[in-house]
Order: sequence, then C-alpha cells, then structure tokens
Amino acid sequence: MYFFNQYKKTIIFCVIVIFIGGYFVFAHFQKPTPIKVVNIPVVTNPVTPIASQAQTSTPMPIKIAPAKVVLPPPPPVGTDQFTVSLTDASTDIVNNLFSGGYITDADAFTNLIGTKTIAPGAYKISTGWTGAQLLQVLSGKPYMKWVVIPPGLRKEEIAALLASTLGWTKKEMTEWITKDTTTNPEYIEGVYFPETYLIPVAETPADVATRLISKFNENFASYLPQFTAKDIKWTSALTLASIVQREAANATDMPLVAGILWNRLNQGMELDADSTLQYVRGNTGSGWWAPITVADKKIDSPFNTYEHTGLPPHPISNPGLDAINAVLNPTTTDCLYYLHDKNHVIHCAVTYAEQEANVATYLSN
Repeated sequence: MYFFNQYKKTIIFCVIVIFIGGYFVFAHFQKPTPIKVVNIPVVTNPVTPIASQAQTSTPMPIKIAPAKVVLPPPPPVGTDQFTVSLTDASTDIVNNLFSGGYITDADAFTNLIGTKTIAPGAYKISTGWTGAQLLQVLSGKPYMKWVVIPPGLRKEEIAALLASTLGWTKKEMTEWITKDTTTNPEYIEGVYFPETYLIPVAETPADVATRLISKFNENFASYLPQFTAKDIKWTSALTLASIVQREAANATDMPLVAGILWNRLNQGMELDADSTLQYVRGNTGSGWWAPITVADKKIDSPFNTYEHTGLPPHPISNPGLDAINAVLNPTTTDCLYYLHDKNHVIHCAVTYAEQEANVATYLSN
C-alpha cells in the first residue's frame, strides 16, 4: 500500500513538472510581435475642406493603353493585266473575270462585290486568288487610268486633263506645258493627238507627251504622202486643220470651212479666224475659247489672222482626223466667207455684201 502511494505521488509530480515545463516552452515561442511606432507629423493647420482639396490638388494622370490597331493585309501582287473599260458594268467585269479563269462562280463573286464600285482602268491580278483577294485589288486604285482627250483642245487644256486624272503636281503640269512639249519646234502644238488613252499612273509627264506624239505619228502616217503629193507641208496642213477644228461647228461642216479657208489663203486674203485670236489671247477668266472682242482684233501677234495673211506660226489646237481629212479633201466652193447661225447651221457667202446680208438675216436680234 505504501509503495502504491509513493508511486502515485511520483506520477502526479511528473505530470506537474511536464505541464509547467510545457507552459514555459509554449510561452517562449509565442512572444507577441513588437509594435513599430511611426512618427506622425503634427498638423498645425486646420483641416482643408474636401471641396478645397479638389480645387488645389493636382490629379494623377490616368494612363490608358492605346488600342491596338489591326491593319488589313496588304493587297497581293498580280501578274496579269485586267482591264475595266469606261463602259463596263459590274456584270461585264464579272463575265470577263469568269472567262479569263480568275473566278469559277460568277454569282458568288457578284454577291461579294455587293455595292462596291470598281473604277475603270487596268489592274494587276492573278489566277488562283480568292474572291476576297480579287475584290481587294479591284476595289482599290488602278495602276493604269483612262484619259479621254477630245479634238480641238490646246495643250494647256490637255495638261489639265492629264494632271487631274494621273495625279500630277502643279509643277509637273506646268513643266509639261513649258518644257516637255517644247523640245521640238514642230511639236509645240497640234501633235498631242485626241484619243482615248490607258496610261500608267507612274508614267512620267515627259513620257506621256511622247505617248501622245507617237499616237499622232501613227494616225498621221497615211496622210503624210498624200499631202506631200499635193506639195503641202505637213506642218502647214496640221496648222490649217487645227483652225478648221475650232472654226467648224461639227465634222460635217469641216470640208466646207476648209474649202473657204483654202480659197482665202490662195487669194492672199487674211483668214479672219476668231479661233486664232482666242489662241493668242489665252484664258482671260471666261475659258480658253471665249468669244473675241473688237479690242482682240488689234492684238499685235503673228497669230492675229485679222492683221496678218497666211497661216499662224504653228497649230492653235490639236485636231482630230476629221479636220485633217477635210484639209486634204476640202469642198470645192466659190465662197470666201461663212458664219454659223444661232442653231450652229453654217451659211457661206461669195462676196462681203452677201456676208453682211447673212449677218443681218441669221445673227441680228
């Protein structure tokens, strides 16, 4: 019994020692983290109201990342020239693409075009392209553009047409008039042939001048031996044709006008052609070919055919084949005068008295 009691006391003592030792160990590892004291400055001024702070404080800028711009893929580079004429409708374009082997489904490509416009001109495309690739190129800018030059324009007017279509600068247009078209005295005017041209946008103005002259040479070649056979210099024939082009109301009138002007030249008379005065006077603000005045007839110039006999120094416009052919094959007539009435119908007269009568009949108010 004594032994049991002693054993019991020993167990209790050990439990107490273990508990006390465990407590001190736990307390040692669970020391509280010391608090860091921050020195806060003392505010001596009164607190600023919120509204005042909003007025005096500078707001921090907000940085916004720029939106990422997604650029469309560049157009593909084609190998074939595909031409859209000035009169082609969308159906014509689609049919030409189909017959050329560029598309296999005409209806699908028509739907793809939708309301998009394909401008006349020439484009570089290739077979094997997707419809989207074809449309991307065809709805862009053509690399060749159409330029329509009507008969009877002077080169300043032609230069304006070329510049507006091909995107020339003002300097390029001016140099075309004063430099590119003056390298040959015989090519100052008259040889920039009226025609419909398909011209590369990148072509230099000087090369465009050469292109127009080449077209003139090509078309005038058959007339040259005929004028030579009649002992007429080609430059004289072209100059007279340029006057006929401006004086006649239409192609039907040209042979009669040419016949009358030939009569006056052969008889040593002044041509009295208003168009030559219009040429030397230039553009006064009402256009290059505005009606002449009484004062214009006194202009001191070899182009004034009211004062000087014979032909002016060079052509006054760029005539078409109708005018050239009229000079070569004029109407045989005794008339020395002509006029056009208010309906542009021509009336000729043999004498000046008859001309005055025609004026009174057809032009009086």
